Amino acid sequence: MGTNLIHFDWAMKRLLRDKSNYVVLEGFLSTLLEEDIRICKFLESESNQADAVDKFNRADILVENTKGELLIIEVQNNRELDYFHRMLYGVSKTISEYIGLGDAYSKIRKVYSINIVYFDLGQGKDYVYHGKTFFRGLHDPEDILHLSVRQRELFVGKEAGDLFPEYYVLRVNEFDRMASTPLDEWIQFLKTGEIDKTATAKGLPEARERLRVDALSLEEKQAYYREMEAIRYQKSVIETGRIEGRAEGQVEEQLKIARNMKNLGLSFEVIVSATGLSVGEIEKL
Repeated sequence: MGTNLIHFDWAMKRLLRDKSNYVVLEGFLSTLLEEDIRICKFLESESNQADAVDKFNRADILVENTKGELLIIEVQNNRELDYFHRMLYGVSKTISEYIGLGDAYSKIRKVYSINIVYFDLGQGKDYVYHGKTFFRGLHDPEDILHLSVRQRELFVGKEAGDLFPEYYVLRVNEFDRMASTPLDEWIQFLKTGEIDKTATAKGLPEARERLRVDALSLEEKQAYYREMEAIRYQKSVIETGRIEGRAEGQVEEQLKIARNMKNLGLSFEVIVSATGLSVGEIEKL
């Protein structure tokens, strides 16, 4: 079934930076982080390219909330083996850029890295992962290092690890169940581009109304369709390469088996039957 809603990554680049649409992104962040998030302002981010020719396979935005915390929200459509490293680099770069030269280290702000990925990132059974720093006792793993009373007065958090960046990975393609929670409703939208009529998660009712394709201007609509087609084409090229790579690997494996069988003195009939190769291919080994 088709959808009349704009894909979230394109909306991030074009629509969600508009203050009138903050409510959509605030709803998503509030649902994920399980706290009431209000966006104070958008900050510059190196990957916010408006033109599909620039970086149509990724988009990210950097937001500051009312607490002064920084939230990096990134969408990645295509496979990147070093994506975890890019997550780390993005957080490190953000921290270094948003502390003034000569400022005390206490000025470093809390950073959340929220990653929406449309490929198999790592191995696991879940579709949403959360990572944060814990300082555990080397001799007593149950002993978690906490902030002192004075530090708790100065900084937000109880544990020492609360001061460090936190990461969220949403592997949306792994979502294959009925949406039973507000977060599930958001994951379903991120995966399918559709919002069920019964969905009530914070921000989704507004997304249903404000992210309609038919509400775009003719110029925006043409740009949107061009970018979606570019993404589909790139995914197709990558998937074709993977399939061809697997096929080539299977042929090489069959040739290796046939070569070993031939060296053992087995008949061509047996080798053909075992590998599916032709007599001519076996003769060349």
